[in-house]
Amino acid sequence: MTPPDNNRKKTPFSRKGAAAPTAEAFDMAFQDKPRIGVVVSVTGSHALVMLDEDKPGEERSSRPQLGAIMSVDAGTSIVLGLISAMSNPAPSLDPAVPDVRIIEIELIGEFSKPTINAPARFRRGVSSYPTLGDSVHVATRDELTALFSVNGAASVRVGVVKQDAQIPATVNVDEIFSRHCAVLGTTGAGKSCAIALLLRAVLQRFPHAHIVILDPHNEYAKSFDARTVVFDPNSFTLPYWLLTFDELVEVLYPGRARDSEEVEILADLLPAAKKMNLAGSGRGGRLRTDMTAITVDTPTPYRISELLGLIDKALGGLDGARNGAPYKRLRSRIYTISQDARYAFMFGGLTVQDTLKGFLSELFRIPADGQPVSVIELGGLPADVVQVVVSVISRLAFEFGLWSKGAAPIALVCEDAHRYAPADPTEGFAPTRKSLIRIAKEGRKTGVALWIASQRPTELDPTVLSQCNTIFAMRLANQADQEALRAAVPDASTSLLSCLPSLGLGEAIAVGEGVPMPTRIRFDALPANAVPRSLTACFTDGWSVEIEDNSFIDRIVEQWRAQRMLTPDIE
Repeated sequence: MTPPDNNRKKTPFSRKGAAAPTAEAFDMAFQDKPRIGVVVSVTGSHALVMLDEDKPGEERSSRPQLGAIMSVDAGTSIVLGLISAMSNPAPSLDPAVPDVRIIEIELIGEFSKPTINAPARFRRGVSSYPTLGDSVHVATRDELTALFSVNGAASVRVGVVKQDAQIPATVNVDEIFSRHCAVLGTTGAGKSCAIALLLRAVLQRFPHAHIVILDPHNEYAKSFDARTVVFDPNSFTLPYWLLTFDELVEVLYPGRARDSEEVEILADLLPAAKKMNLAGSGRGGRLRTDMTAITVDTPTPYRISELLGLIDKALGGLDGARNGAPYKRLRSRIYTISQDARYAFMFGGLTVQDTLKGFLSELFRIPADGQPVSVIELGGLPADVVQVVVSVISRLAFEFGLWSKGAAPIALVCEDAHRYAPADPTEGFAPTRKSLIRIAKEGRKTGVALWIASQRPTELDPTVLSQCNTIFAMRLANQADQEALRAAVPDASTSLLSCLPSLGLGEAIAVGEGVPMPTRIRFDALPANAVPRSLTACFTDGWSVEIEDNSFIDRIVEQWRAQRMLTPDIE
């Protein structure tokens, strides 16, 4: 263990157990820091600083760099800002004549100077602007430590600050959940690892959380150790009677308009099938007065056989002048889907029971029983029905939060969110998009958090993105995606986004309410056994050996026809 350095000078930020320092002591500590320049222009939220000449032997780490946090003594407070641009507008050809070097700073927030009754505190925004001639300094480690620890007990560590790797980067748990969160970046930038790291850090502090991950690439099964319940196509059961009418139509007739003949017939007969099952279950006498309230969207169990029987009855009662073809097509479609092995997770139950309570308990992990995370693996489900599954889960999450008044907050993590809430309202499945937008707008009031991950911000619904008040922007090379991101973040943070194309693996620009101030961070490394499974194919490995397994193609065809993984991963 390294012995303490008793000679090290303690700044007002590092004093523990002592009385709050006076403003005079605070000023003295500020003046002791090496100055790097002086303010020469102030315009709104920006300031221009003319740098001093380099000093002999000056360390490179003490020089200002793009994105670094600077501090300016503004009298009643210490103003903090980010370097957004650096220039040498008129370089001199004479080595004896010093260059005029300029840096531009975006003003982000300020530390109030301490008094006898109040310690120094950080707050966003600037109430006391710098004036011409004010000295500018590189923010010290003590200032950065105080800045990034302002969240207190409600914060968790997720990485380190890029400016100083000794400073832990923390996030406010309440803010990143109650006001939603987005993790954006190009494919391979580390979005899945970032989400796994963030959630693991939260679970370490709050083990009784309720988290549902919609996993389209089957990546997260092993990312949370034994704290995960994985629902794959073989174990996941979604009763068809939980579907709303629009969701059921999407399963039966993907992309079909509601005004088609078959859909109109289904809308007429579906409430009758629900009432028949309700009356036959013994609950009809108790709820007979509410029978008229049963609609096509009421989550009440019914039997497919009874629905088919109603279609047969209606078909038999038709007179010769009427066309029975739509009834026959509807019956054939319902029967075919209910017998399709790919839809067994929805129609495969031998009996129909009211399992809503058990389904909600399993899905939302209430009680958690040491497994607070549900991972819904969507990768093996039929492509036509994935949108419906996401719609049902997001809708149930919101309704549960609404009727429980947020007593058991739920976090919904949606990977590839641009698939389910596309920017173009004519694409995707409208109920899915509507459910996610509803959570984004109103989830804060009902205790439902939305986390989204996407590599294409331009294809993501702008309403959903704008409601994510904390954004972790990882490497993004596409100019249009960068512009979409700039439109979603506060103006005072846009300069940092110029670094997006050059961010390294595991690095991110963190902006929004969940972090003390916009900054560039590097996420901590995940344990090797917790890294989400990468689905990137390695061509060099695959092309280096000959496939000699005679059953290889047989296994591929079997899984292809079944539309699900029947055997272990093919290597």
